[in-house]
Amino acid sequence: MRRPLPRTLRGQLTAGLVALLALACLAVGITTALALRGFLVGRLDEQLSASGGRFAASLEHEAEPDADNRPDTRGQAERTFGARLLNGATTQAAVVHEATVRTVQLTPADRRALAGVPMDGSGHGIRLSALGAYRVTAVEGDDQDVMITGLPLHPVEETVHRLEAVEAALFGAALLVTGVAGALWVRISLRPLQKVTERAAEVAGLPLASGEIAMPGPLPDTDPRTEVGRLGSALNHMLGHVEDALTRRHTSEERLRHFAADASHELRTPVANIRGHAELALRHRGAVPAEVRHALERIGSESRRMTRLVDDLLLLARLDAGRPLEHEPLDLTLLILDAADDARAAGPGHRWLLDLPEEPVTVTGDAHRLQQAIGNLLANARTHTPPGTDVTVTLTGGENEVRVDVDDNGPGIPEDLLPEVFGRFVRADHARSRSTGSTGLGLAIVHAVVAAHGGTASVTSVPGHTTFRITLPGRASTGGSSTVL
Repeated sequence: MRRPLPRTLRGQLTAGLVALLALACLAVGITTALALRGFLVGRLDEQLSASGGRFAASLEHEAEPDADNRPDTRGQAERTFGARLLNGATTQAAVVHEATVRTVQLTPADRRALAGVPMDGSGHGIRLSALGAYRVTAVEGDDQDVMITGLPLHPVEETVHRLEAVEAALFGAALLVTGVAGALWVRISLRPLQKVTERAAEVAGLPLASGEIAMPGPLPDTDPRTEVGRLGSALNHMLGHVEDALTRRHTSEERLRHFAADASHELRTPVANIRGHAELALRHRGAVPAEVRHALERIGSESRRMTRLVDDLLLLARLDAGRPLEHEPLDLTLLILDAADDARAAGPGHRWLLDLPEEPVTVTGDAHRLQQAIGNLLANARTHTPPGTDVTVTLTGGENEVRVDVDDNGPGIPEDLLPEVFGRFVRADHARSRSTGSTGLGLAIVHAVVAAHGGTASVTSVPGHTTFRITLPGRASTGGSSTVL
């Protein structure tokens, strides 16, 4: 399995530093080993050149009884090799062993290797099956023969291997120390970058969607001569622009919120007056023309609709302003029962189902607003599904949260409308919503009321199944029973 590469910048820099040092150590090790081997082999070649083939020439008289004609081992190093070739065939081959001469048994491959040594007086490397690696040189003898003298390469290889072992130990220790020291140095060097990352993460965690935002202060020590300093300076400039934009947005929201609250408050009285005068005119004892009566009825209907719109806008403005709600223990089961009774009366053509715990589910909050939120969910299901639709309200209690689900098997919500379904003045069917008196603020009120209680509101929808869920903090006991209204 391929080992994953470091992902952090600190890990990559440390790994890169160690890798570069390892390559440098490898290059130094190879160079020194090759240089030492070349030097030692050169010394062997000098020794071979100085010997002049004396030992190999003395092998020609090895079989003669005269002692003076015995092989000459004087001044020859241990394991010096000598061989005599005549007409390309090896006639004698021996090696010095403890100041004596020992005959070497050559294989056909050894004989071919000896015959292939150039007679140029230079050193050449061969490998003999009985002796190992040797450095040999070939010179011409007095009898048209070839004298080959060789010295073992084992001391050279042993010295080179010892150097390699020492270098491996030293370079390994150097890599270990460099890795630890490099990691510490990189960590210290990247500390300003870590501060930039922490500050960016702090800003990313802020709820920038709405409300007044307290932006963190600028980063200190932004040295423009360093890359991290320039990055910190750019981040400070960006945070300044973001803070300015957020301040302007919050000011604009506050103005709009105050305008909505003031306008809603101011509109309540004239709308109530219009409605009252229309109802008073309809009670006139005298004959009222049909056209006038119809106009008065339309004025009364639209004024009632406008009253609901003004009340919804004023409620949203108060919730946006953070007006405190009541926080009293309440039985959520009773609220759902009351809301379901109202929904059944308003939509007798629907089938209303309840799945409620046997034990009361108690939460802390504003009973009137929570009943309004649940009622809005049921009214939404009634308004946007045809008669005969099953609407199920499920209450689930837990130690940490309480959930209320409103499910229906209606046509569902268009996919492009789901992300903004809790927005204000959002309607799936504008014509039908206006004909039924919907203001497009019902689900927005649900979201605002639930958020004011520290909960969440969500929706999932596919054709044939839609679920609105509100989650509230609380503690409840659960049991299972179902009721059909």
